[in-house]
Amino acid sequence: MKQFLVIVLMLGMLMKTTKAQEQGASYMDWKLLPSLPDSFGFAGAFAGVSNNVLLVAGGANFPDGGAPWTGSTKVWYDKVFALDKPGGQWKEAGKLPMPLGYGVSLTWKDAMVCIGGSDAAGHHAKSFLVRYNNGKIETEKLPSLPHPLANGSGVLIGNKAYVIGGTETPQSTEASNVCLSLDLSAPKDQQKWITEKSFPGPSRILAVTGTLNNELYVFSGAHLYKDNADQQLKRKYLKDAWKYNPEKGWQQLADLPEPAVAAPSPAFAFGQSHLLIAGGDHGKLADKNAELKDNHPGFSDIVWSYNTITNTWAQADTVLTEKRSTAAADPNSSTWAPVTTPAVVWNGSLVLPSGEVRPAVRTPKVLMGTPVHPPGKFSWIDWGVVAIYFMLVIGISVFVSRKMESNTSDFFLGGGKIPWWAAGLSIFGSKLSALTFIAIPAKAYATDWVYLLNNLMIVAVAPIVVYFYLPYFRKLKLTSVYEYLQVRFSPAVKITGSLTFVIFQISRLGIVIYLPALVLSAVTGINIFACIIGVSLITTAYSVAGGIEAVVWTEVMQVGVLLGGAFCCLVFIANSLDGGFGQLFSEAASENKFRMAILESDITQPVLWVVLVGGFLTQLVTYSSDQVVVQRYLTTSSEKEARKSIYTNAVLVIPASLIFFMVGTALWVYFRHNPASLNPNGRVDDVFPWYISQELPTGLAGLVIAGLFAATMSTISSSMNSIATVVTTDFYKHFKPSSTDKQQFIFARYTTVVLGALGCLIAIYMVFLNNTSIWDQYLKIIGLFGGCLAGMFLAGIFFPKINSRGVMAGFVVSAIALYFIQDSGAINFFLYPAAAVLLCVTTAYIVSLIAPDKKQPLRAV
Repeated sequence: MKQFLVIVLMLGMLMKTTKAQEQGASYMDWKLLPSLPDSFGFAGAFAGVSNNVLLVAGGANFPDGGAPWTGSTKVWYDKVFALDKPGGQWKEAGKLPMPLGYGVSLTWKDAMVCIGGSDAAGHHAKSFLVRYNNGKIETEKLPSLPHPLANGSGVLIGNKAYVIGGTETPQSTEASNVCLSLDLSAPKDQQKWITEKSFPGPSRILAVTGTLNNELYVFSGAHLYKDNADQQLKRKYLKDAWKYNPEKGWQQLADLPEPAVAAPSPAFAFGQSHLLIAGGDHGKLADKNAELKDNHPGFSDIVWSYNTITNTWAQADTVLTEKRSTAAADPNSSTWAPVTTPAVVWNGSLVLPSGEVRPAVRTPKVLMGTPVHPPGKFSWIDWGVVAIYFMLVIGISVFVSRKMESNTSDFFLGGGKIPWWAAGLSIFGSKLSALTFIAIPAKAYATDWVYLLNNLMIVAVAPIVVYFYLPYFRKLKLTSVYEYLQVRFSPAVKITGSLTFVIFQISRLGIVIYLPALVLSAVTGINIFACIIGVSLITTAYSVAGGIEAVVWTEVMQVGVLLGGAFCCLVFIANSLDGGFGQLFSEAASENKFRMAILESDITQPVLWVVLVGGFLTQLVTYSSDQVVVQRYLTTSSEKEARKSIYTNAVLVIPASLIFFMVGTALWVYFRHNPASLNPNGRVDDVFPWYISQELPTGLAGLVIAGLFAATMSTISSSMNSIATVVTTDFYKHFKPSSTDKQQFIFARYTTVVLGALGCLIAIYMVFLNNTSIWDQYLKIIGLFGGCLAGMFLAGIFFPKINSRGVMAGFVVSAIALYFIQDSGAINFFLYPAAAVLLCVTTAYIVSLIAPDKKQPLRAV
């Protein structure tokens, strides 16, 4: 009854924090920064960030407020303005080497990069760095361009600055189509501009460049040409798009919905797969500029979003604008979408400083757009479905806890009375985490089916586990799989294996709670702390109350919810397409989204043989040395039943993998036709949860989110029970051999409670950390030992001559070597387990031959 009240309380917390998203989605929060200290503002200014200070330099304007048609003369400037914080004040910090504007400006490390440009005398080839140090401006020369260049565009990819387009002189009748690059990290005496592969599109000025995943993108721009009728130089407003990869060359992409000439550049990298273009000149009024003059309405305020995965465009937002009745006579009284100004990323926000707001008119205003996530959309009916799921968890927990005896056999092994089919479903459920529930569809959405074979290799591994590993684990009557290492080698080897498992699993507990909570919070509006605490509390409660039997039976139910929800989602996506499953298969096949093998030989890529070898060893690592999995082999009544459970899991992996990969492919087809429905600010891994919360009908969304909860809870409960088993069996009993079974049972329960609290605290810490990169690196290092552990088991079973000294040496050597292999990137990550096992066994065998052990080992195969 107490558990029931706790669960109801937590459900209330979760539902209370849900936000309904009734209004239209907005992905940018726009506001005005302090205006530049100039009455008119500048077009063609340089802008960037140095030592976290926003810099705006140079540019040009008409200082009398006039225009070319009034006889006014354009003036270029060399002033550098600095803003140290959004709420601060601009100050004049120094000067450029010369008055200059209309060049390319980028931010690299602690400096603003200025490339080319023009002044009243003509175009220039000069390039230099501008740094803001202790309130002063410092400049540093860079190699000059091969030729003068202005009105081009550029972007920084890693340490390389790329420049494309522009004109060499003010009188040029055609633009350049040369793409140049400069490695800013190279030694000064080796720095030089390199000509990249020739750009195949029309030559252009005022294009927008961008980058994602180390690839160069070029959008829109104006092509210069002479009109045959009057021989006047004119502009063709382009809306084409291109991608450049140094190894693969240029590739044409889907056209923009309309031209975006002179839009702020570079394009803003939004989320993990989108590039944003803010405004620009669509050219529809280009022939009427002289006629409209001060009555020109300004340039486009549409923010276009390009999805690099689906190759589609959608309107993501609009630039902050406010047109007042006095706009014609007093343009500074209004807020406009600017062009001919750089786009600067400052503290994660997009800054558009000054710029031209209508022909010949500048603005001193500075706009800043900060990415935001729209709140989730989750109804009370959806929460009702989730509540039913939680009630089922409670019911199973209460029922099992009443039958469980207060001994370690029941708590760790379920008294050996779990049916084979339930154990098989539990094995499957324990390995299908929420991260997998999210990541597999995301991988298929973003790429293809190459990783499918990795999952299917369990079919090849299952017979090996059944015939070579399982007999040892059953006949030795193990509780912890690492007890085998003591029987075969020594207590020190067992402690090493157990400690490695415990450290990794405790560390992993935090992230398997945090990451799904992060996604659930984003797509449903749940407060992330309520999500973390609620899931941790519920899972800990039933794991403590019912032990492994409660874990197994809840996993049986959770697998049904998880697969049922995913399958229903797949059917719904297909039915939402005009052509149903036929359209899904035909479109995906035409774009090679069903590719299952890369028939190459590159060891650093997931080519066919790498996936097969790596997948085989990855599955062998999991099913031969992971306590979470092996413990389920021991919950059945006999070896025959355990064999059936292993095969049940292997067979179940096939349809489950097909469902999740197909969901990812279906999402790709769906968002290809509905690009505006996708959150451009989201991560690629958010694509499935986002679809669930935004597109699925009420009720079905609740079922699939319940599946996500199920995947999260099955992983947490499995880890907690397995850690408690290892800690009690391999450490508590080892250091307190006189303890009774009752004492061990109580210790195991308390350990489970502590683990639940620890996992919850780590997840909360990661929320405040707001950056998982350090934790990811830590897990990566600890995770290296997984393959080494599998090497120890393989050495023990298949190589009788290997002794404890040898296997310890093999473990240490393989772990150290694998760290450096991983750091070097010499092989694909799929081969890490293969390298670990090979290094561990080889080293262990050699050391055992050099230093033989007098102790006779357990008979090996």
